[in-house]
Amino acid sequence: MARATASGVHIRGIGTCVPRRRFDNRRDTAGFSAEEIRKVTGMAGVDRRPVGGEGVCSSDLCAAAAERVLQALDWPAGSVDLLIMITQTPDYFLPQTASVVHRRLGLGDDCAAFDVGLGCSGYPYGLWVATALMAQGGVRRALLLHGDTPARYSDRSDRSVALLFGDGGSATALERDEGGSAEPSWHFVLHTDSSGLEDMIIEGGGFRERFPQDTRRHFVRMRGANVFNFTLKRLPPLIRAALDHGRTPFEDIDYFILHQSNQFIMRHLAKKAEIPPERMPIILGDFGNTGGSSIPLTITQGGLARPPERPLKLLLLGYGVGLSWASALVDLPPQTVLEHVEWEPPR
Repeated sequence: MARATASGVHIRGIGTCVPRRRFDNRRDTAGFSAEEIRKVTGMAGVDRRPVGGEGVCSSDLCAAAAERVLQALDWPAGSVDLLIMITQTPDYFLPQTASVVHRRLGLGDDCAAFDVGLGCSGYPYGLWVATALMAQGGVRRALLLHGDTPARYSDRSDRSVALLFGDGGSATALERDEGGSAEPSWHFVLHTDSSGLEDMIIEGGGFRERFPQDTRRHFVRMRGANVFNFTLKRLPPLIRAALDHGRTPFEDIDYFILHQSNQFIMRHLAKKAEIPPERMPIILGDFGNTGGSSIPLTITQGGLARPPERPLKLLLLGYGVGLSWASALVDLPPQTVLEHVEWEPPR
């Protein structure tokens, strides 16, 4: 496994964004029987999902989240030195989606901007990449964007995914301590097991298979049982490794913020890892599985109790496509700005 520690970087703000349009699984679903809908929604825990529809991209949602958090922090666009865009639903093959958002936000030409092609584990990975770059100097302020529109790559006739995914985007504002402080220290543990890369895959549309005749190959195919077993096998050891690496007792974690994958999986995981329900927020009911952006979305929308006198200690856990899984043990200061916006396309 890869382990890393970073110091002197602070989370100043987290903005999240979802489409205003909501798809009600019980009311709006066609093609499945009422009993099938009841079983799937009961297991996944998804009642309603934000769905942007055709023409809505991850760049739209991340840009809206970034605009909101930059405004709340009163950060001029020219003060941002680094923009990292994590997505598996890019606007284009080229240029990178980071450039799309860079232009929309009006960032300067001395701001580095690039994409990272990761999915459900991407938020901890992204924090690791951002803090590693910021620690080298030259980058004081950074925007870490993570967004996907997975509702657009799920086949409506595939019961394993059709009622699960929602669309979402996020923007995390990071700032390096100019005084050279060693606080706070964040700790990362990161893994990959590529033997399971076909357990979640979109086979068509890339350069391996550019224009498949079978249109279903443009949609995600998921081996649900394999993903379930992978999660229960890998996450409990990851939690132990993350706490050991950060030399942090289990009791000191205020919240375990998990990628919002599936309620059935998450509750089994909580039971296996002995996580009390009140310390593991679940927001699937109103948002569905929004991919890796579900971690920051849970921070803004999960009802976290934030004491004014101290930072929250959060263990962030991402897992899924790749297969990959990662943790970030971080502090969330009480003054951190948390913003959320619902977005709709301009008319």
